[in-house]
Amino acid sequence: IIREYIDSAQPVSSQLLEKKYDFGICPATIRIEMQRLTDGGFVFQPHTSAGRVPADKGYRFFVDNLLEKGVSEFEDIFKIEEIFQEMRKDILRWANRLTKFLAEESSSFTILNLLERDFFLKEGWEEILKEPEFVEKDLISDFAKFLESFEENIKNLKINSGIKIYIGKENPLSKEKNFSIISSKCCLPDEEEVILALLGPKRMNYDRNISLINSLTKLLEKF
Repeated sequence: IIREYIDSAQPVSSQLLEKKYDFGICPATIRIEMQRLTDGGFVFQPHTSAGRVPADKGYRFFVDNLLEKGVSEFEDIFKIEEIFQEMRKDILRWANRLTKFLAEESSSFTILNLLERDFFLKEGWEEILKEPEFVEKDLISDFAKFLESFEENIKNLKINSGIKIYIGKENPLSKEKNFSIISSKCCLPDEEEVILALLGPKRMNYDRNISLINSLTKLLEKF
């Protein structure tokens, strides 16, 4: 249900699941299972006769399972390695290129914070505004407030070398509960610390974005 919703941004029906996937169970059983997920708070029905939409609890269960199974390597790892060659020449140029790359590859708003310099690089408005959620103008304003709150309070998040993920209402910095954060702290070869963060709607592609951040941090360890 979550993967279908991430792809389509539309409520997912039992009929769609029945046609697209071979679960080896009858349509009635699929409907019963979807109702159980609804009763358990993992998905919800936006209105009568609609399909189901993931709730925060469902996204959290999904993300925890991704992390438990082990994160796969990002499919275009060579692109990241190419960008890293610039790091030894000019750290700020490298950081700028990396921020743009992350925004484009994740379809998320990307923030790179060089901690010692208190320097922020931000990219991704073009990518994030393509997402169907942002047809609603109020959501654009909410997201701008969300970004401002994140930047002002980034040091209070206690982001460490592991991947830290906040989903919807888990976000401790803002009242805006329609968005998610994937973040990690890395150490550059000169010992300078950097925080990387992907911010976007809860419907972001967690598989791809977690893989992207994980592969990047592992590469940094080698440089």
